[in-house]
Formats: sequence, C-alpha cells, structure tokens
Amino acid sequence: MPIIDAVLGDFFWRALMGGLGVALIAGPLGCFVVWRRMAYFGDTLAHSALLGIALSFLISVPLNVGVIVTCVVLAIALVLFSRSKTLATDTLLGILAHSALAIGLVTLSFMPDIRVDLTGLLFGDLLAMSRNDLLWIYGGAVLILVLLTVLWRGLLMSTIHEELARVEGIPVERLRLVLMLMFSIVIAVAMKIVGVLLITALLIIPAATARRLAGNPEHMVVLAILFGFIAVSGGLTMSWHLDTPAGPSVVVTGFAVFLLVYGSARQVQR
Repeated sequence: MPIIDAVLGDFFWRALMGGLGVALIAGPLGCFVVWRRMAYFGDTLAHSALLGIALSFLISVPLNVGVIVTCVVLAIALVLFSRSKTLATDTLLGILAHSALAIGLVTLSFMPDIRVDLTGLLFGDLLAMSRNDLLWIYGGAVLILVLLTVLWRGLLMSTIHEELARVEGIPVERLRLVLMLMFSIVIAVAMKIVGVLLITALLIIPAATARRLAGNPEHMVVLAILFGFIAVSGGLTMSWHLDTPAGPSVVVTGFAVFLLVYGSARQVQR
C-alpha cells in the first residue's frame, strides 16, 4: 500500500514505530523488574547481548537469534550458579555482566573482516531500523503480550509472595525462566533503539515513573507503557531536531519525565 510504503520508507517513522513497539513490551516487563528488584539482573542480560552479537557473526546466524540464545543461556547459568550459594548474587551478576561484555568486545576484535558499528550497538542507531527489525519487534511483542496475558496471575503471585505461590501450586521456577526468556526477547529487539548499554534504562525508568502514580499492578503496567511511548517519541524527536544520539535521547527524555512526575507528586503531597 502506498501510504504504508511511504511511512516505512522514511527512517524516522520506522524508528518511531520500532521504538513504540519496544515500549509496548518494555512497560509490563519493566514493572516486574521494579517489583522483583531485578535491575542488576537486567543489566547482566543486556551486557551479554554483545557476546550474542559476536557469536552471531562467528557462526553466521541472525543477530536477534544469537542475542536471544545467549541471553537465555546466561539466564539459566545465573539460576544454576545462584543455587550453589558460593557467591553473593550481586557479585555473581557483576562478574558475568562485565565478563560477557568484555568477551564480546574481544571476540569482535578478532573479526577484522566484519564491519561492526560498536557505537550503534552500544547506544542504538536511529538510521539502522529496517523493515525486518520491525517484524522482529512486533513479532516479539505479540509473543510477549500473549505470554503475559496467559501467565499474568502466576507471575504476579510469585512476585508478591513466592512461598505462598508455591503452596498454591504455581510453578515458580518455570515462570522465572519464562520471564527471563521474555527479557531476552526485549533485549534482542531493543538493540537498534537504545543499544545494549541502555536497554535496562528503558525497562526501569518508565516503570519506576508509573509506580509513583499507579493504584494497582494493572494500572502501573498501563502507565509504564504510556511513559515508554512518551520517552521514545520525545527522544526520537530530540534526536531528529538536535542531531543527538537516538538511544541516549530516549533515556534522557524518560528521565526528564521521571523527575517531572516525582517532583509534581511531592508538590501535591505538600
């Protein structure tokens, strides 16, 4: 269709559509990051994305597939290592996060024949959004939204009170792995928008902003999606007019909204 082709043919509108698709799934998953206090875990998975990119080039598979597989493998490894209780969880996360990032960078340095835009991978690349990326983003969004709809009650109960959820017969460990899989999908599809170093910010900031205003979990999810939309739209507009990097601009806009909401809420309380 001419209108759709015209929109998808413009890189700004492709980037905006992609960013809104990412915000649509980052909102609800970001709420679980905030509720479960998993920010550092999200950072670890995001850092491992660069290793997934390097392995994708090495074995010639699509970047998104390599990132998802790497993130899932690392998430499972985190679960297994954390059960041993040999190291504190935050120490383990710190080791794996920075080691995965460093291994990814070193691996890429051994492939001189492959041209890699590290800045774009680390901080997002507005110009790199393609129709194929949009298919990945909205395909992942549909999958995640379906999973969240089906598993919402179990995920919420295991988040609020894990032991009670076990007593109720909810498969807590299985749900945790599914949640990690959804995080991996978000990281894979969000690389082009904010880059691997800023993905966690797109998960946390809108959700944290929404938490200030929400009256219940469902309300918080809706507000988190809305604030994500505002961050993406405002950030890409800033990038367009001021020629600033797209990913950091999205995060800066989200942070500005966060400060505005928290500042306004304090004024109201006074």
